[in-house]
Amino acid sequence: MRRAQEGRQDAFEVLVRRHADQLHAIVLRFCGDAGDAEEIVQETFLRAWRGLGGFEGRSQFFTWLCRIGLNEAKRRGSRRARGDGAGAVDAAAAELPDSRRSPETEAERHALRAALEDAVRDLPARYRAPLILRDIEGLSTEQAAAVMELGEAAFKSRLHRARLAVRRALRATLDSQHPD
Repeated sequence: MRRAQEGRQDAFEVLVRRHADQLHAIVLRFCGDAGDAEEIVQETFLRAWRGLGGFEGRSQFFTWLCRIGLNEAKRRGSRRARGDGAGAVDAAAAELPDSRRSPETEAERHALRAALEDAVRDLPARYRAPLILRDIEGLSTEQAAAVMELGEAAFKSRLHRARLAVRRALRATLDSQHPD
């Protein structure tokens, strides 16, 4: 990190290689579009390179980088109408279907996954980000709160509200598909 701050491009490239995949996964899940995610990640690294002098080391480098990425995603998202784009789950991370499962079971799993993606995508950004950072990407509460520049209590509150909203949306979807 110190070498990168001194202007050594090769040192910054090491940081890019180390963090690009995880940053891309977070941004993709946040914005839901692979093309947008690529652009946002590129812009994030450009902004990070330009702003390295301002990185004071009060947080981990990835936390700082992720904050830049999510802010860029939010900025771009506010300029566009929500709802367009691909699914929020990266295709490479999707589970391969088990050939022993019936077509009906696979169809139900697909529908549930789509409903879950829709529920997450429909959350306001202030609730979508905590859910993605903590529950999907597995960052610790401390790391995720730092990315969002929130105290842990405020972060936990947003995460709880996000989980409740997703649960309600899934329940509504399932109830409409399987009325008793």
